[in-house]
Amino acid sequence: MENKTVMFSTLLLVWLALVNGSPASLKKGKFFKATNVSWSSYNFKTILSWGPKPVNYTYTVEFSRVGKDRQRNPHCIRSTETECDLTNELDIKGVYSADILSETPHGTSDYVDPPFTRSKTFSPYNDTLIGRPEFKLKVNESQIVLIINDPITALHKDGRSLNIRDIFKKNLKYKIEYNKAGSTGKKMRTVDESKTEFNNLDKDQSYCFSVAAYIPSRKGDKSVGEWSLPKCSPQERKTLFEEYGLAVIGGGALIILAFLIAVIVLIVVCCKRVKRQTTISKETIV
Repeated sequence: MENKTVMFSTLLLVWLALVNGSPASLKKGKFFKATNVSWSSYNFKTILSWGPKPVNYTYTVEFSRVGKDRQRNPHCIRSTETECDLTNELDIKGVYSADILSETPHGTSDYVDPPFTRSKTFSPYNDTLIGRPEFKLKVNESQIVLIINDPITALHKDGRSLNIRDIFKKNLKYKIEYNKAGSTGKKMRTVDESKTEFNNLDKDQSYCFSVAAYIPSRKGDKSVGEWSLPKCSPQERKTLFEEYGLAVIGGGALIILAFLIAVIVLIVVCCKRVKRQTTISKETIV
């Protein structure tokens, strides 16, 4: 009787396992692969992101340079977050891919090979978006000097922040779009340096400028960064004498004076004529 009871209990446990699944299979059923895996990078601040938000499981990020061993960021191991900051983990000119592994929250895994999703490849040097630069204008008669501040990046070296000139060096150029204020006709200039001069411009005319970083070695629309907000040079307001000159103003004054004299003479003549006619009329009546 006792043997039958043990056998029955064993069969019951086997049946329950087959119907409901083992604890391990239950955990496996709750795991979801990461979706919408994407890289976002702005001035070399590089974030890997994905979804969905995990419930009762975690994500681990493994990344590697093409052809090299895989690495892990300590902050992105068995994490419930859906993004990982890899800014300081990547070589600037390296090409990388990353796997997002779905794992249990504890230190042991029920999977020999956890489910994972692989990202597209990414290269900081070629793919990060360069933000809009700041610049200032210096105006001197018919010349405008444009001075660009190279955007600061999220990277550091020897205790200081690197700008894009430190990274791209001679591969960095700038595109400058400009036009007369109020005009739709725009011109484009590409310069190698962060300072350039615009000469032989119309005096006392306001000009508007926009600037964007340009990396010729990049492909397609990634070669040009964000365009700056437009900035216009001031339009100098001249005095009347500066605008027309003393000769023109003097000539105009003489014309007005001559006109006034003519009007006065005409009025005097008319008054005398009317007075004479009035006198003649009175004498005729008498």
